Amino acid sequence: MTPKEEVVAIPVGIRRVAGTIFAPEKAVGTVLFVHGWNSSQAEDLDRARTIASFGYICLTFDLYGHNATSKFHSAATREDNMLDVVAAYEVLEKLKKPVAPGIIGVSYGGYLAALLTSRKPVAWLALRAPALYRDSGWQMPKASFDRADLNAYRRLAIGAKENRALRACSQFEGDVLIVESEFDSMVPSTVTANYRTAFARAASLTFRRIELADHALSKREWQNGYSKLLLNWFEEIVVRNDR
Repeated sequence: MTPKEEVVAIPVGIRRVAGTIFAPEKAVGTVLFVHGWNSSQAEDLDRARTIASFGYICLTFDLYGHNATSKFHSAATREDNMLDVVAAYEVLEKLKKPVAPGIIGVSYGGYLAALLTSRKPVAWLALRAPALYRDSGWQMPKASFDRADLNAYRRLAIGAKENRALRACSQFEGDVLIVESEFDSMVPSTVTANYRTAFARAASLTFRRIELADHALSKREWQNGYSKLLLNWFEEIVVRNDR
């Protein structure tokens, strides 16, 4: 049966962010999608519909500074967006207690998903090209970051004790999928290597590379390849564990 879709406004303090809930008739679990910087929930909708068909309540949403709130893009901070993720998590929490959700995060969304695990229970993580940032400047507008400095930082070997997102990963004990693009100029392989090393306590760690792909998966074949490997992992690891 096709999951029911509902557009919602998620309260985050005095503001709202737009979200979409995909609710199957009988739910066995929940999944939160977190999109990347300069993206929106639109990129997650088809995957959310597919995963909802397996019996999982899915929630996609637009981070503050994106889509309907894009006029605030230049002012949005990591703190703002972390509050968005926590608020979205709490929407799912109310829909399906006491089940902890799994998180599917892309780039910046993968970074936020990693940080969320230090604040809330998370069942599993699927991270595509998870980004990495210096801990400093947490309340600075993200759009103002020095790109040259960020690129240099992402080419360093960084330990879990040196970065709050990696430190959160080092404590995570659920299943993990990490996907990288072969020719990713924004999130190079050194970043995914840092994440893979950090997940030392994960119940399982699966790593996949999309050959020839760029960061944005700008070709349809790369998008399809990502969807296929994500769903294969989801069926093999998540669905099997929830049976």
